[in-house]
Amino acid sequence: MTSPAEIFTALSTPAGRADPYPLYAELHELGAAVELMPGTVSVHGYDAVNAVLRDPDFRATDREGFDRDYPGWRDQPVLVQGADWLLNMNGARHARIRSLIARAFTARRVAGLEPAIAAIACELLDDLARRGADGSAVEFMQDFAYLLPVTVICELIGIPEADRERFRPLARDLAGIFELSDPAAMPVINAAALELLDYFTALAARRRAEPRDDLLSDLLAVSDTDDGRLTDAELLHNLTLLLVAGFETTTNLLGNGLQIILQDPAAGAAVRAGAVPAAAFVEEVLRYDSPVQLTSREGKKAEVGGVPLADGDAVMVLLGAANRDPRRFAEPAEFRPLRTDAGPVSFGGGPHFCIGAALARLEATIAFSRLLARFARIEPAGEPVRRETFLLRGFDSLPVTLV
Repeated sequence: MTSPAEIFTALSTPAGRADPYPLYAELHELGAAVELMPGTVSVHGYDAVNAVLRDPDFRATDREGFDRDYPGWRDQPVLVQGADWLLNMNGARHARIRSLIARAFTARRVAGLEPAIAAIACELLDDLARRGADGSAVEFMQDFAYLLPVTVICELIGIPEADRERFRPLARDLAGIFELSDPAAMPVINAAALELLDYFTALAARRRAEPRDDLLSDLLAVSDTDDGRLTDAELLHNLTLLLVAGFETTTNLLGNGLQIILQDPAAGAAVRAGAVPAAAFVEEVLRYDSPVQLTSREGKKAEVGGVPLADGDAVMVLLGAANRDPRRFAEPAEFRPLRTDAGPVSFGGGPHFCIGAALARLEATIAFSRLLARFARIEPAGEPVRRETFLLRGFDSLPVTLV
């Protein structure tokens, strides 16, 4: 039998990144959690993952953790910013900043964005139709899956249209910090972090002089009260996180969903015919091929999935594996958008539940409903290219023809 450590090693290979799901199945055969090595545990069963995510005593790695695990982190600009990211906070500080940013993502405000998102989606589909009118291949990832969510999050934050095209390479470089495997990549990651910080610093100065109806102006008003609710550093650093998280995961969700349709045209036909609601299709894409596969926590003295933990243990929380847990989902390797056992953990849970989950779901639901209504046939026009990443799962390229 393959050992847990060998399975995790395989997950880091090109083949494992391309298709981690058979390896997840092997982990499930070993239980809901396994020890990978002394002090490091994988949690991959659905119930066990939920328990860890919802327990605030399982902490994200914060400044104290940086001090312990990354000596010299203050010399790395991306880690200086990362120490202020919501992802890397706990307790009262996390709750304070999250409550301020969450105002932009209330159910009412997100629902109010639907007409604007639909208009953006239709405009982008018009462009795709023009580009592919003669039967030429169009690039779905660059020309739709990226542009839709980046336009939405930039509109929400208040980033001018002329500035948006520059963000994709910067955000892609910065996202490298989430699964850093080569220290030689740090100069590129740090350069992206610094360029984005310079941009938001300049934009904040403009918004202070001329406030607008956008998230940046709202947060600046809070920051300028000097009551300790939000520092400039906390504001600017989390704007970078919001920008990257605001489109990276949704871009991946759109690409992963279209690839399912390309491999199984009946799945798209069912949405097109109204037999499957677009929202149900999106929910099953989230379960079947999650755009975020992994998160992590610092353990506490407890037992999870039958495995004892000690304070400070590294807990690898495999969201993508939990979504394929046969103890929770019937026939987990089958794509079933009308399944009654829905409920993926793709957006996490508990204190760190993704703040933009409702927005991502809405964007994807609108995107697939409009895409499938607009085009009677969507067919592959070349080999798709998967991103060479594990934590963020998606495509670099997805060429298609549209009829």
